[in-house]
Order: sequence, then C-alpha cells, then structure tokens
Amino acid sequence: MLKAGITGGIGSGKSTVCRVFEWLGVPVYYADDRAKQLMTEDAALRSEIRILFGDEAYLPDGSLNRAHIAGIVFSDADMLRQLNALVHPAVHRDGAAWHLRQTAPYTLREAALLYESGGYRLLDKMVAVTAPAELRIERVMARDGVDRSAVEARLNKQWPEEKKVEMADFVIVNDGTTPLLPQILQVHRALSLEADK
Repeated sequence: MLKAGITGGIGSGKSTVCRVFEWLGVPVYYADDRAKQLMTEDAALRSEIRILFGDEAYLPDGSLNRAHIAGIVFSDADMLRQLNALVHPAVHRDGAAWHLRQTAPYTLREAALLYESGGYRLLDKMVAVTAPAELRIERVMARDGVDRSAVEARLNKQWPEEKKVEMADFVIVNDGTTPLLPQILQVHRALSLEADK
C-alpha cells in the first residue's frame, strides 16, 4: 500500500484538503493531532516527558500542561529539539501501525512539519498544499484569534513554502481563487495509479 504525505505551511489549508481526500475514501493520519494524544496516552512517552520537563508537565487530571511546556520550548530551542526527539519517533511508530490496519490503495499522513522532522523519508510520495503568505497569516489570525506577530513567529519555525513545493511530488494551490477540487482529484488519480503499480 502506498504511503503519501501531505504538508504545507501554517494556514495553507491542509485540513480542508485532507477532508476532501477523506470524502474520496482515502484514510488520513493526522500526525499533529495524534502527537497530542500520544503525549497523554502513551505511558512510555509520558514518562520521558516527565523526566524532561518535571512533574508539572502534566496537570492533576492527567492532561498535558501545554502552557508549562510551551513556556519552556518557545524560549529554549534545545528543549524543543529534545521534545521533538521524543515525540516524533512515537508518532512514526503509531503512524506505521495505523497504516498497516488500512485497506485503501493509499494513505495520507498529514503533518505541518513532515519535512522538518524528516518524516517524509518514510513516505513514498509527498503532496504540498500552498497559499500566499499574507492569506495564510490572515487565516491563522482568524482561526486562532492571535495577532500577526504570533503567526509570523510560528511561520519562522517552518521551512519556507518554496522549499516544500520544490521537494513535493504534487502541489495543491489553495489561494482562495484556484478551484481546489480538480487539483485534489488529479492528485487522487495519480496516487491511485501509483498504488496500483
């Protein structure tokens, strides 16, 4: 079974595109969402996170203390690197097990940092969703209720969109003008054909 990845910068519209693929019957593994779940559900990962960030990494109800961890990793690049070194392998293992349970011709793994994490190396094909920077900033400000500087700070932690596009096998333009559905159908047909080989 073919394993494809789908990525794009923050606010590019990956989730919208993935919902269309799901409607077409393609299983989608949302890596960023699963990472959040694994950080609370995976006992070994919880233990490693506690060692790295202390007992205050988790709230009394067992949920992740996002504010505590964010306060550390956003000001300490080495701690962010160490957190990613714990979480990314757990997500890769979970995603691989999920993929084996699927029966469709191909699956999609959706993640914002597929290139940055090296996760793309485990996949057969890559799809990049792209949109103009200003539109992406506006989308995230509206979606998350944050100001421009907060969005730009998050943008600066990701690879430039041009680099993602350059490395992708397929590109879907989500600029609010170019029709999305024909692009998605074209990629779907190409991936289905590739999976049949």
